[in-house]
Amino acid sequence: MAGNAAPDRSGYAALDPCVHCGFCLPACPTYLVTGDEADSPRGRIVLMRALERGEIPSDDPALVEHLDACLGCRGCEPVCPSGVGYGRGLQAAREQIAAATAGGKAGGWRGRMMLSVFRHRFLWRPLFAAARLFRGTGLPARLAGPSNTRFSLAMLAATEPRAHGTARGTASATARSEPLPLRGSVALFRGCVMDSLFDHVHQATRRTLEANGYRVIEVTGQVCCGALHEHAGDRSDAEALARRNLAAFTTADFIVVNSAGCGALLKDYGHLLDEPAAHAFAERVRDVSELLAAAGPRAGGALPLDVAYDAPCHLQHAQRVQAEPLALLAAIPELRLRLLPGSDKCCGSAGIYSTLHPGMARAVLDRKIAELADAAPRPALVATGNPGCLMQIGAGLRAAGLPIGVVHPVELLDWSYEAGGIYADILRHAPRARA
Repeated sequence: MAGNAAPDRSGYAALDPCVHCGFCLPACPTYLVTGDEADSPRGRIVLMRALERGEIPSDDPALVEHLDACLGCRGCEPVCPSGVGYGRGLQAAREQIAAATAGGKAGGWRGRMMLSVFRHRFLWRPLFAAARLFRGTGLPARLAGPSNTRFSLAMLAATEPRAHGTARGTASATARSEPLPLRGSVALFRGCVMDSLFDHVHQATRRTLEANGYRVIEVTGQVCCGALHEHAGDRSDAEALARRNLAAFTTADFIVVNSAGCGALLKDYGHLLDEPAAHAFAERVRDVSELLAAAGPRAGGALPLDVAYDAPCHLQHAQRVQAEPLALLAAIPELRLRLLPGSDKCCGSAGIYSTLHPGMARAVLDRKIAELADAAPRPALVATGNPGCLMQIGAGLRAAGLPIGVVHPVELLDWSYEAGGIYADILRHAPRARA
């Protein structure tokens, strides 16, 4: 059938162990919303197998609808007793569908437009700069609400740095005046959304890593990680972006990332490109929580706050990084940390999913917001390590009128170090420049 030839079978082969037992159903956020078997991992695997065999054409509306509605959270993988690689199969199916779509991209005209923007730095950088300026007016926060338009404004408002008395920038130059730390050098992956709207998280990442003995360096020439393109089945653009990042990150012992979605793909560059340089690159990638946990991390000052940790899907399920963020937060004295029952469930963000499927994204988010509203005592903050999650949960809280903030876990450690005088102590003991 024209336009229906399957790509390399290795992706579909990951689905072979599935015996349709149904353990995945309670772990699937879209199935929990719709109750439709075709919106469950088990049902989607039936569709993907039919697609591979040519029994369903790539442009079948029902097929595209149900596969496109998948968040790609991979929450089904840890609960599967047969070890099904659902994520690999979904990627193979989306690539096959995208290949049969005009322009080689999925997601309709809005999806194609958004992916085109993220493909080029000269397009996304000024757009996000304008968004940052608009955020600075305070209007997004004041206009935030439950309607689609006001919810989008709430997402932008959620990117605003939270004031906590920290002396931002204080320690950013200290490690550069000290000898090379014993823990090695770390290259910071800046990404696109993180670089534009969450630079305060990058600064907190730099300070906390330097305070734990790492030398953080900046890398020029880096671009978007390509995760959005890869998730949409746009493999060619994902590969092109990956190759540019491979060329940029030629130094440093580690590549640190503070975005769970970016980290999942960066660690998968070996699979994406299947060449020695890509495998070597992937081996150096670490989430910031992994590096800090490896260093202890050192304890800071007390932060007597109630905090709920929410695990980003691409950190917990894709990267299988679970204990390290909790170890990071456990190093903060007097922090009262809790995991709510749905902390391992998707928030509905999933890259550009919340823009393309706002109804489903909000329905998935509603469960999480309800848990936060019912929590006793109610947390002052929700900590999560992914920009999309920070924006989605932050917007949901604002739309519900809940006075709960959202922060990246590394921000809390940064506040703790500021409160404990860690940065001032580093400055005190840094060698003075000779006249």
